[in-house]
Amino acid sequence: MLTKSGLCRGLATAAVLAVSVGCTVQPANSGPVADAKPAGGARVTPTPEPAEPSEPAEPSEPSTAPPRPIADTRTTPAPTPSAAKPKTLMASGAESEQVRELQARLRQIGHFDRSPTGYYGSVTVTAVSSFQGKRGLPRTGATDTDTWQKLLGMTRKPTRDELRPPTTKPVAKPDPRCMTGRVLCISKNSRTLSWMIDGTVKSSMDVRFGSQYTPTREGTFEVYWKSRHHVSTLYDTPMPYAMFFSGGQAVHYSADFAARGYSGASHGCVNVRDEKKIASLFGQVRNGDKVVIYW
Repeated sequence: MLTKSGLCRGLATAAVLAVSVGCTVQPANSGPVADAKPAGGARVTPTPEPAEPSEPAEPSEPSTAPPRPIADTRTTPAPTPSAAKPKTLMASGAESEQVRELQARLRQIGHFDRSPTGYYGSVTVTAVSSFQGKRGLPRTGATDTDTWQKLLGMTRKPTRDELRPPTTKPVAKPDPRCMTGRVLCISKNSRTLSWMIDGTVKSSMDVRFGSQYTPTREGTFEVYWKSRHHVSTLYDTPMPYAMFFSGGQAVHYSADFAARGYSGASHGCVNVRDEKKIASLFGQVRNGDKVVIYW
């Protein structure tokens, strides 16, 4: 029979043995130990205790910073600027007062060597093309907006005489001998006659001269005889409004010059083809007035 003291000693000994073999003493109300084997060898998986519910997270404040742009790595070709194509204003075959102004302006700067006609023919095409080439413009021969603006910037508004000049060719610079008194100033180079009084040109007209076999004399002369309805005794041809200045040579109207132009020649006289102009000149010139013929 165990005594009380012996029972206590036995319990103490059992406790020491339990510690030495690694057992853990569980409280009476504790659950089974994980991976512990129950009697009979079956493994019992402990049921986990439910987790305490967590409080919901507070919503975060919305960001006030602007969204960061996404870089576009695609390569976009730069747009090519499109220049407006010049508009054609005048071209071959056109006929107008603007064409006449075009010709007069080209004549001012030496690209058109005839009187303006108002008709856009081959001569005007060549003149415009020459102007375009010297100004770095496409040599089309047609007058477009770029060509017209360039020409306007280089010339002035043509006068009435420039739009409808009295001569086909530009009047030459007067010879110094023409600058005083009353003078029929005649240039073989420009093929023009200018009636001048004290250095001022009163009228001008186209003239034609003799051939190489019957040349018109050059120098300073005087009008010594006027014959309104003269007829040549040597050639039996009319010489109306004749103003003789050297032997049988005279300034007079020529119907042949009016009809054939410069394809013909005189026998030494100075031919005028504008009958109205020579008639007016005949009425103004007096015997003794000077005649100067030069190159």
